[in-house]
Amino acid sequence: MTTDVSQLKHLQGNGVRARIQRFGGNLAGMIMPNIGAFIAWGLITALFIPTGWLPNATLAELVDPTIKFLLPILIGYTGGRMVHGQRGAVVGAIATMGVIVGADVPMFLGAMIIGPLAALLMKWFDRALEGKIKSGFEMLVNNFSAGILGGAMALLGLVGIGPIVEALTNGASNVVDFLVDNSLLPLVSIVVEPAKALFLNNAINHGVFGPLGLEQARETGQSILYMIETNPGPGLGILVAFWLFGPRKTRPTAPGAIIIHFFGGIHEIYFPYLLMKPKLILAAIAGGMAGVGTALVTNSGLVAPPAPGSIFAYMAVTPRGGHLSVLLSIAVATAVSFIVAAVLMKFGRGADADDTSAPDPSAAAAPAADAPPPLDDAPASAQGNGATTTRPVISGSDVKSIVVACDAGMGSSVMLASQMRTRLKPYGVTVEHVAVNDIPAGARLVLTHADLADRARSTVPHAVVVEFRMFLGDPAFDRLENAIKEGGEIRG
Repeated sequence: MTTDVSQLKHLQGNGVRARIQRFGGNLAGMIMPNIGAFIAWGLITALFIPTGWLPNATLAELVDPTIKFLLPILIGYTGGRMVHGQRGAVVGAIATMGVIVGADVPMFLGAMIIGPLAALLMKWFDRALEGKIKSGFEMLVNNFSAGILGGAMALLGLVGIGPIVEALTNGASNVVDFLVDNSLLPLVSIVVEPAKALFLNNAINHGVFGPLGLEQARETGQSILYMIETNPGPGLGILVAFWLFGPRKTRPTAPGAIIIHFFGGIHEIYFPYLLMKPKLILAAIAGGMAGVGTALVTNSGLVAPPAPGSIFAYMAVTPRGGHLSVLLSIAVATAVSFIVAAVLMKFGRGADADDTSAPDPSAAAAPAADAPPPLDDAPASAQGNGATTTRPVISGSDVKSIVVACDAGMGSSVMLASQMRTRLKPYGVTVEHVAVNDIPAGARLVLTHADLADRARSTVPHAVVVEFRMFLGDPAFDRLENAIKEGGEIRG
């Protein structure tokens, strides 16, 4: 009975975490597709403002219109499209124009609210009239309904939502200013670093720090907020510690993870290492605090979000004269997280005895007790929310395509999809990558990290969801390939 209760609590915890991840993923989903526009604005700012590399008053005129109009409209358009396709995108963009005009600050938060809201109303309206429009009047009704609803939402944004969001934005900016003025900003890492390990990194960076950082960068030419979640130092220090002092069977995967993390900017690569030894979250927090503290002392900042969080992206969006201090922040964060992680892992003494849960990258061995079951030996049913549910099953010989899903569909899933595409090409299997919230309804086999599996199953309940824990060398990849090669059963 005790086991059942603990399992139920575990499932409930996963459900809450999945809901938080889903909300954060929706926020990030409005920003991530538009990162190119944010980087373009950052580069124009870094080059042509009076303190930039190539000061030019004429070209600098692009800065304010881009941040006040283009970027919020792109966010509102994308948010609307996520909810109701092209019609949702159009009314979302129209509605966003209202909050832009109704406020004096860049309306990123306002666009995140009103774009999806307008699209949701449009979706409800279309459902209510489905099958009730006289033949020949469809285009008339569709165009005028979108125009009327979009215009009404723009007016609401102008007189209602815009001023409220402006007050909230100003309040949040005041909180940030207070933390900076009182040297308390490093304390934010106590929340940020654990949240990152739960795959909320994109939501934190693009949903919270991004909008606030853009306003700060517009006023001062740089923002320290871009360096809180994106600093590669904490993850780099932990990966180096794993390379030198971690369980011997995981050490061979660490160098590859270091390259992907630091140069490729895919920070999700180190999350499984952190989750393998949860006490190392203290090392991540210490490294994060040290990095933010160093940035505060040296007055460091970036002109735009470094996406992905690669050292190359960092250097590209560093303002003139700031490269040394930015590099110092990364170096200090790396050193502190490495030292703390090494101490917590006792410099490798007893590493293999302390941790038997790490997957063996050299063999497709049986997973640990809390790892996903073998693909060809999974139970026919699983307990969930107090009821027995049959797990989906597919034969390896029937697999023609695989969907690799990550939080935002633009980082770790791209990397893993490339790996799996190479491995499965001999068997004629196609591999695509998507955000976990956007898995196609017709997907039959989904490959995703164990911490995102609940979201994947809720998105496509009838698909086989294969979980893994390590982005490099996880036995699940070998088992999946063998099942496809030999035609074995694959269970979700």
